[in-house]
Amino acid sequence: MGKVLIACEESQAVTKEMRALGVEAYSCDIEPCSGGFPEWHIQGDVTPLLEQEWDMIIAFPPCTHLAVSGAAWFKQKRKDGRQQQGIDFFMLFANAKCQRIAIENPVGIISSIWRKPDQIIQPWMFGHPESKATCLWLKSLPKLIETCNVKSVFDTLPKNQQQRLHYLPPSKDRAAMRSKTFPGIAKAMAEQWVSLLK
Repeated sequence: MGKVLIACEESQAVTKEMRALGVEAYSCDIEPCSGGFPEWHIQGDVTPLLEQEWDMIIAFPPCTHLAVSGAAWFKQKRKDGRQQQGIDFFMLFANAKCQRIAIENPVGIISSIWRKPDQIIQPWMFGHPESKATCLWLKSLPKLIETCNVKSVFDTLPKNQQQRLHYLPPSKDRAAMRSKTFPGIAKAMAEQWVSLLK
């Protein structure tokens, strides 16, 4: 059925959906997993894993220094090298020797320094009445087809519910909460891409 690396995923959202379909999927992150299946989790630097053979890589590299939401700090981050580190890490996945690759990130500078994403999706296309524009760069993978469009529900909600993640109060867990993959999107990735591994 194939061997899949889900990089920078402590939540194991996509990993669990892939495993449910019989795929040998492994999450990898420098943090311990919160998804409940440590036996499927490789804790540590993902870089050496990219030298191994994988049938598919789905990567969620950190967006802290790349997303336009942090544009106010770009000048300082360029100066101290943090932005370039973020770019270099992102490009590790773009240049990985794997036939099928998907890289997820918010709207950010990658579109201008590398190339525009193949697709921009929203949670409300996959059953979650929320807004979070998410870019996908795809290699030998089809664009995701929306599975449960709830835009009509989304349109009736107040702004703080539409943009729930944006309005999360400051906390030590805020970044982790904002970076978690919506279950509907994780399920769509697994169900729509797993057939390519057969």
